[in-house]
Amino acid sequence: MKRSIAVAENGHQSEPDALRTEFEFELPRGYVDPQGAVHKHGVMRLATARDELVPLHDDRVRENPAYLTVVLLARVITRLGAVESVHVGIVENMFASDLAFLQDLYRRINAEGHTRAGVTCPSCKHEFAVDLAGGRLGES
Repeated sequence: MKRSIAVAENGHQSEPDALRTEFEFELPRGYVDPQGAVHKHGVMRLATARDELVPLHDDRVRENPAYLTVVLLARVITRLGAVESVHVGIVENMFASDLAFLQDLYRRINAEGHTRAGVTCPSCKHEFAVDLAGGRLGES
């Protein structure tokens, strides 16, 4: 589902405010597969209620509630570089900094509805927004 139709207050469909359901990202370090290839670019989709409920019935989550993050991210990451299927084993083997990045991205797109964060330049104290989902530092 890459494109949605919004329904205006009058009940008619409109496309200008279509709901964005997929968000590209670039991992800070990248997932290293068993062959040594690094996968950094990926796509995360918006979570559904089912995505948040199903992991609660997973025995691994029942034994260790912290594992919820791993199962949930494996459900909503739809692409990661050339990896054909993102599953819990992939998420388990990510670097901690990448896992933290993905947790923050998940929270931003599902709770706040965007991937932007306000930052302040430490030198000049200028405040501006950056998009955490992708791109390289210094790009706008």
